[in-house]
Parts: sequence; C-alpha cells; structure tokens
Amino acid sequence: MVELTEVTRYYGPKRALGPVSFEIEKGDTVGILGLNGVGKTTLLRILACGLRPSSGSVSIDGHDVLDNPHEVRKRVGYLPEVPPVYGDMTVKDYLAFVGRLKGMTAEAVSERMPAVEECTRITEVRDMPARHLSQGYRQRVGVAQAIIHEPDLLIMDEPTHDLDPVQIVEMRAMIRALKESHTILISSHILPEISQTCDRLLILDDGRIVASGSEAQLEERLLLSRRIRVTVRPAATGATAARALIAGVPGVKTVDRTGAADGTTEEPGTATFRIEGEADVRAEVCRALVEAGHDVITLTRAERQLERVFVGLVAEGTN
Repeated sequence: MVELTEVTRYYGPKRALGPVSFEIEKGDTVGILGLNGVGKTTLLRILACGLRPSSGSVSIDGHDVLDNPHEVRKRVGYLPEVPPVYGDMTVKDYLAFVGRLKGMTAEAVSERMPAVEECTRITEVRDMPARHLSQGYRQRVGVAQAIIHEPDLLIMDEPTHDLDPVQIVEMRAMIRALKESHTILISSHILPEISQTCDRLLILDDGRIVASGSEAQLEERLLLSRRIRVTVRPAATGATAARALIAGVPGVKTVDRTGAADGTTEEPGTATFRIEGEADVRAEVCRALVEAGHDVITLTRAERQLERVFVGLVAEGTN
C-alpha cells in the first residue's frame, strides 16, 4: 500500500526528514512514534500529497505521489493534527463539500453519509455549525471528512490531540473499528495511543527511522522480553532463601526484590522479585521454587514498558 525509498525533505539547508525508507502492507495499522519536531508531520504531509519530497520516491497503492497525485488523493484520507473544519458550515454540508472535492457525486455522498455519521458518532450534531462543536466532536468530524470517500489508506496525525480522557478512549475505539476496512498510519508522541491501536511501530528520531517492528520485537531487541516478575509465599527458609534460589537458576542474570525502594508494595506474607534472564526462564524459575517448597502466587513477564523501549531505541539511534 505504501512504499518509500530514500525520501528526504529539506527546508532550505535544514534537513527535516530522511533519508527514510519503509513499506506498509494493505490492512496494516502502523504507528510512527517520535518526539515533537523529529519529522512526523512532514512525513505524513508528503504521503498525503500536501508536501513534495526533496528527493526519493513515494508510491501509494502503486501510484507515485509526484507523477500522479490526483490518483493518490483518491486513495488517501488525511486527518491533520488540527481538524480542517469550516466554522460557518453545518457538519452535513461540510462533509458533502469534502465528498465533492474528493470526486464523489452528490448521490454517492448522500448514500455514504449515514455510514460515516454512524461510524464517527456525529449524527446528533449533523445540523450544527462546526463552530459550536466541542473539541471531541470537531475531531470526530475530522475523521469523518477523512473517510467520506472510503480511502484505502487513512493517515492520522496526533488523533487524540487536545482530547479529554473519555474522548481519548472513544477515539481509540473508533480507530480499532476503522482497522477492519482501512490501512492506517498514525503518528503520535503519546505512547499508550500507539501501543493500544497499532500492530507495528516505526520509531522516528532526527528525521530518520531508528527502529521498526511490533512492540514485542522492539522489546526483544532491547532484551526487555526476558524480564519477568514472580511473587511467592516463601517457605520457612524465608524470602532471602527464595531470592538465592532464583539467582542460582541457570540462565538468570539478576534478581531484585521489589519494595519501597522502587515505589511498590507487597501483599503481607509474600515476596516479589524482578528477574532478568539470558532467555525466557519462567519455567525453570517456577520449577525451582515449587520444588523447594515456596508457593508461587504469580509469575509473568514484566509488563511491557513502551516508554523504556522508546527511550532505549532513541538512545541507540543517537549513539
């Protein structure tokens, strides 16, 4: 669906993006993750034919953005960070206007409108001028204008920008529903937004992609998937003996007990340990503890810490 090869963008002598190369398959939901100012919006604007690359090639569904931009625009729906709504137009008139701009007939717009309104949950405000809409509804209308022409590729720049917690949850649910019928590319610097909506991540730093893959793959690259937590009810020998036992399991590199030092609390009568192994050592740790008479209450991989993945990969990219 998307193919970029050695794409760059300069503003005068300043490099804002690139060189960037990647592909997105049809049906994928991909997140571009990066701090403010690293080139995310520049990249999305190039894909949406709103900005020309300085060099390199970009194709959407086989169509080059420079040679055939009108065909590309037919296949792309774009939600910029600030929803492009006109305050004096009612929602339904604005969406009809956008649909005609996208090449739809008036009849096609009328047939498409009920599905778009239902999907984005804007039916109750369809007759209101856009200037009277809350930020949450303005964002929904922004999504509606992006999907009115049923694009193959949906591009969303910071889709939860300025939304309250309830609206953020609703937007994420909407994105998950849209995944069924669109290839989606989302940019954000908000980590949970990417983690909860995307199948694959592209980490952008200083205009370049420093890593790509699923969250699990990026964790593995930093060895984060080899970290586990185990909570036990120690035998008579005590928590110290349990810790020593874990430390002696083949493949275990480090064992640390959680507690006040790292801001966590333990259930009375239990002890919780953080373990880092050379591989996945859950089975070996559980077997050793049980055979020694320690009751294993929980044993899981450490919760995914996308923040740690992101910081670690950005640090890798700058070294």
